[in-house]
Amino acid sequence: MEPVERLYLDALMEDPAVPGHSLRPQLLAGARARRRPAAPTAPWAEPFAGRVAAMDALLASAVDDDWSRVIVEGWTLQELVAHLAAKDGLLAASVGAPVLGPPLGATSAVGRTSDVQAYERARSPEQTRRDWRAQADALCRHLAGLSPDTPATLDGMSAAVRDHVLARCLETWVHTDDAARTARVRLPHPVPEHIHPTADLCARLLPWTMLLSGLDGSGRTVLLTLTGDGGGEWHVPLGGEGSGVLELDAWREGDGWRRADARITADVVSFCFLLGGRGDPSSFAADLSGDLSLARDVLSSAPALSGP
Repeated sequence: MEPVERLYLDALMEDPAVPGHSLRPQLLAGARARRRPAAPTAPWAEPFAGRVAAMDALLASAVDDDWSRVIVEGWTLQELVAHLAAKDGLLAASVGAPVLGPPLGATSAVGRTSDVQAYERARSPEQTRRDWRAQADALCRHLAGLSPDTPATLDGMSAAVRDHVLARCLETWVHTDDAARTARVRLPHPVPEHIHPTADLCARLLPWTMLLSGLDGSGRTVLLTLTGDGGGEWHVPLGGEGSGVLELDAWREGDGWRRADARITADVVSFCFLLGGRGDPSSFAADLSGDLSLARDVLSSAPALSGP
């Protein structure tokens, strides 16, 4: 009988076997039958489609007790899935994709989440799962015809749709991990090709998380090195000029070798989760050098954009 970990990998269209323990093995045959691969979409949106398929594979093994268990933010698993559907629907509305669920009224993440959760509470958990997956897949299919630079607005924040989709990828990844930890299931990380663009978004967000935290990094830079599969190195100007963030090779070629004010080296997955609101910045495992006060400010402000 395949473990839940293998179901997760199958959902991502991966082949390698992942060793691990089986959880509730009597449920896995049914879960395997109900899993679905990632929806077809644009290559730049595949990290999000993969996280959706991974979450769906995890939900396929859930039973009644799982759906009613509180996961995060005081939400049960069913309410958490409704929250994901709500935010996916708001992005869908911004780019002209179908919006499923209750009629679109509130356009803030908090308001739409409340509306969709109220709607889904009257439905079965399996219906909620299907509604969320249908919304995410409808968005993915629509993205296949869009340029990644298409403007989009979600919860008052305007950016290229590619960045909003990567943010949806990160949130879905984080909440999949929330649900898995509550169920005591060990899941593998995404493939490196999906981790790297997500880490790139996190690096480019650092100037904005600093500003939102009331910290002025103008004129200063940090060299961010993220280790592990999917990692890389980024030169990050901290003055709110996110377009100036470059991966290290581009920095060398475009601007010459300039000394960064501070250097931060950390695990790529842990850093993505820090930006996603998981982990304590004060105890975050990282090697710091240069201006240590600046490096600590970068880490302390990193979760500023995370939310429910």
